[in-house]
Order: sequence, then C-alpha cells, then structure tokens
Amino acid sequence: MNYRRFGRTGWEVSEIGYGMWGMAGWTDSNDDESLGSLQASVDQGCNFFDTAYAYGEGRSENLLGQIVRTNPGKQIYTATKIPPKTRQWPAPADSTLQETFPADYVEEYVHRSLENAKLDHFDVMQFHTWNDEWMRDDRWFYKLDDLRSQKVIRAIGISINRWEPWNGVRAVRSGQVDAVQVIYNIFDQNPEDDLFPACREMDVAVIARVPFDEGTLTGTLTKDSTWPEGDWRNTYFVPENLIPSVERADQIKQLLDQWNRERETRITMPELALRFILGNEDVSTIIPGMRKLSHVEANIAASDAGPLPPELQKKLKGFRWVRKPTPWSQ
Repeated sequence: MNYRRFGRTGWEVSEIGYGMWGMAGWTDSNDDESLGSLQASVDQGCNFFDTAYAYGEGRSENLLGQIVRTNPGKQIYTATKIPPKTRQWPAPADSTLQETFPADYVEEYVHRSLENAKLDHFDVMQFHTWNDEWMRDDRWFYKLDDLRSQKVIRAIGISINRWEPWNGVRAVRSGQVDAVQVIYNIFDQNPEDDLFPACREMDVAVIARVPFDEGTLTGTLTKDSTWPEGDWRNTYFVPENLIPSVERADQIKQLLDQWNRERETRITMPELALRFILGNEDVSTIIPGMRKLSHVEANIAASDAGPLPPELQKKLKGFRWVRKPTPWSQ
C-alpha cells in the first residue's frame, strides 16, 4: 500500500481507502463478512475509512467503531457525514443552510455518530450534501469549528453533489474546509477543471468516491442487470442511465482487451479504474466499496501496481462523459 498526504492536515493516508456505504445501504451485505473485509484491509495497510450516519442509520458507523477498537495499536483515520435534515440528496438549488444543516442539528448528529461508533472523536466530519450558496451563512463553519475545538472532530469536509464538482469551489477557496469528497472516475473527469486546481492552491485533501461508477466500470453490469427490491441501484440504474453507461464501459473493455493482448498484460477493469485515478496527484485517497475479501485484495493490489502507463492513461482521457444531475441521479 502506498500513502499520500491528506491536504493541510499532514496525515499520511492510504491511497486506497475504504468506502462503507455498501455495508448498510445495499442488499446482500452481511455484518460478519463486512467486519472480515474491514479487518483484512487494515492488515494490508488501509488506514482511511469513510462512512455516514445515513448508511443504515448508524449501522455502518458502528462497524467502523468496532474495527478501530479491534486495532488499538494502529493509526486508523475515520470519516463520517452528517445527513441533511431535509433528507434530500442532493441539496436543492434553492435550499438554505438553516433548513438543511441548522447549528443545533449539526451538533446533535455529530454526537449521534460518535455514539453509534462508540468513539471519542472522528477525524473528518463532512456535510453529506452541499450547496456553495451556503457560504453566505457562516453558522455552519462556526458550529463545526467549535466542535473541533472540543476535539470531537479533527477536520471539516464537504461531500459534493453528484456531477456538480463546481458546486464546492467557493467552499474550498474560503479556506474553511480541510477536505472535499467528489465523484471522480474515468467517466467523471470534470473535477479536474476547477475543483482540483482550487484544492491544490488551498492545500485541501481530495477524497475520490464512486471510482467504479456504481459498478459499470467493473465491467460486470449488462443492459439487463437488475437488483433485489429495495436496493438503491434500482432507482439509480434506470434505463436512460444503465444502457449508455454499459455501452461506454463496453468500449473501455474493448480498449483494455486490445491493450492486454498486445502487451501480454492482465489488467482488469476494476484495476484500470483505480489506477486511472491514482494517475492524478491531486487525489489524496480513493474510497471504493469493498464488501468482500476479494474486493479488498484486488483494490489494494492496484495501489501496489501504481498509476497506469502514460499512453493508456491518455487513451482513457477520451472517455470523459459530461453528465448533468437528474431526478434519479441523487
């Protein structure tokens, strides 16, 4: 495992972190299997774990707390998120800070998360949705800064809405946030335009989420893929999303198959997706979901392999896909 500096905090975090949504928000997750995967990742050098209150109403936070307590001698960085009071993802353009993250509500949920995890602090506390217009109201910052002074949190972060990387640049440039979490993958390269340069200038850490585009970039989905009732992916992978996503992923598979044949290599689609992101030095850590031991082993191996060859990295730049938020994109 390789490590990268986490912005101005100076922490050295594993460049492959651990995204914990799938342990509570998706079907077929199993706590025992999840704990086994979490421990295996710690054993192999992963030290950054990202969860949220909304992931099972604290269930995922509880799993993270168990892993921290099981490994008292190891440095484990914990990150979680405060859900919007409105329970609306993403934040509507006309939403206000007061209705989404009022100060007393923020404090209440920070302590709820601590109770769920049975921890005395979180390293990164993030807003689970964001609207840059809220920068007009600085009560959000004063409340989190107060909690930071109480040492129940160590750093402040925001999780940027899907396909809106521009909607966080003002927060970054304010100097008031230490980390931003944003979707960044082979398809979604837009953060490179404005967000990453701002983070570089302000020394803000970048947490890259959704590296596999919710599964299409693993190469395992088809145009006929379905999920059990109640699984979030049923509402996200509507036909107008699933079909073009799979078609684009199939084009990448063809490119990769040709590359592997010509060079006698065995790069897999998930490995390709992660190593593409590792090619960007602005990224501090990537947080793929890893519900199974096989996921842990494969994803951590991508760190050991390092960034892609420049020629292949350049070819993948051509798969940039500019998408706009829709009612189903959440």
